[in-house]
Amino acid sequence: MSDTEKSKEEHKKIVKAMEKVYENLILFKKKMNSDLVILKDNKIVHIKP
Repeated sequence: MSDTEKSKEEHKKIVKAMEKVYENLILFKKKMNSDLVILKDNKIVHIKP
């Protein structure tokens, strides 16, 4: 396996893991009835679950 193929595989694994983290974060925020804080158009925005 070449370095490029290894990098692509590693990238796919990282993206998949980050998607899972995001899903868990949303579930946690809903469970705790806590705002999700994001940056949108250079402004901090609080989103209710």
